[in-house]
Amino acid sequence: MSLLETDVPVRNVITTDPTKAKALEQDVRAKILDMLADEELTIEEIHAELERRGDRKAETTVRHHVNVLKDAGMVEIARLEEAGGGTRKYYKSNTRVFSYELPDDADDRLDGASTQLRDDLRAVLADLLAAHGDEIEAVAREMKPCEYCQTQHYEEFIVRELVNRTLTDLGEDGEFADLLS
Repeated sequence: MSLLETDVPVRNVITTDPTKAKALEQDVRAKILDMLADEELTIEEIHAELERRGDRKAETTVRHHVNVLKDAGMVEIARLEEAGGGTRKYYKSNTRVFSYELPDDADDRLDGASTQLRDDLRAVLADLLAAHGDEIEAVAREMKPCEYCQTQHYEEFIVRELVNRTLTDLGEDGEFADLLS
């Protein structure tokens, strides 16, 4: 006899590749991505900013964390400068991590917006799949299985990535800010 039985719907989906997931295993790396989202910084500047934020790390440790993010493709060298007989590297993030918590009543307050967006997205996705379904399926056939999952949802992952990248582009182009102001 079961003491509790309830239907638990999926409410959140996180899309990323395994390399990026491993790179974010340590919270200091998310902090570094946040720092580098809007500004180019050197290892020394990242080190100082982490200390200012209360994270005391050795500069070599900071360098290691930046290299992990760089190897995962989340941080790039944005600028090189000559400095005292050497080269100073400035790093910039090409990845944003949003890690917020919505207020408790957000689901109720945003229900109308969610319903409208669902209806609008259904039509957009139908058009997208009608125009590009073959390309999406071809890419899906080339994907490697997720090392964590038994079930594979390649096409869904690809469509979510397309939507995410498009939203990111709109944000970077300033169109989100324009619409929200």
